[in-house]
Amino acid sequence: MLRGNYKMKKLYGVITAMVTPFDSRDEVDCEALKKLTNFLIDRKVNCLYPTGTTGEMYLMSVDERKKVAETVVKTAAGRANVFIHAGAMNLKDTVELARHAKSIGADGIGVVTPSFFSVSEAEMEEYYVDISKSLPADFPIYLYNIPQCATNDLKTPLVTRIAERCPNIVGIKYSYHDFLRVSEYRRVRDGAFSVVIGTDRLFVPGLSIGCDGTVSGVSCVCPEPFVGIYEAYKKGDLAKAVELQRAAYDICELLKNGGNMAYFKAALRFRGIDVGHMRRPLMDLPKAEADRVNAKLAEMLGKLSIPVHA
Repeated sequence: MLRGNYKMKKLYGVITAMVTPFDSRDEVDCEALKKLTNFLIDRKVNCLYPTGTTGEMYLMSVDERKKVAETVVKTAAGRANVFIHAGAMNLKDTVELARHAKSIGADGIGVVTPSFFSVSEAEMEEYYVDISKSLPADFPIYLYNIPQCATNDLKTPLVTRIAERCPNIVGIKYSYHDFLRVSEYRRVRDGAFSVVIGTDRLFVPGLSIGCDGTVSGVSCVCPEPFVGIYEAYKKGDLAKAVELQRAAYDICELLKNGGNMAYFKAALRFRGIDVGHMRRPLMDLPKAEADRVNAKLAEMLGKLSIPVHA
């Protein structure tokens, strides 16, 4: 029934989950963030997604997250869609970050489910309704479901109820590998509900069942094979897309599939973009492990004729 309201911007294609650079004083490194933003846009990613899980969101203050959002939006300057992850540990901070994203010209936001504390479906539904009502009806919001990390799970009947009540909630980012659930999400709003997957190792299968794209942390380090997959798929060259998916899969495995962002930061430094350290309690990779990973990454990129250095 809401199909006619879908002129709002959406996430699509290669949606890069960005790391957050920190400098030697443990402050957000805006210059490194600008360089990273330009690196990703120059390599033709479609959308940017800062301050999410890959961006160490819960290890930053609200003000730091605003600084990251402002820097990315200003640097992108309309060259790629920018959706800010606004989910926080409480509703007040989430709404503050969501409204800030709107005020600085972001294209939309994502909001993870309540985390750590188990909540009922009724509580989760009202949480998203409150966020939706705090923003204009034409400002797009994505639900973000990562049950293995956040404790709470957005099941399809609940997503359907939220979608019915919240016209500005245009889709969902699903960071789990249950493709039966993905297929269920695709049926919300009679197929008008946008679904993007966090399982970038399955980008091609996701596209094949109607997903709009993948939110990929690995693409923050190596956007090239993911961009190649999307471009080949759009052209109908499935063989090329599958070939690149195999290469991307190997890179995902090497970089631990986002299970430890220290791999991303070490590999980005190797590629010529120094994004600094992991914020404690997280720690950087030992030098020997970083050297091993980077040597293997150079070999993988070489096979794809991709220059190592940005």
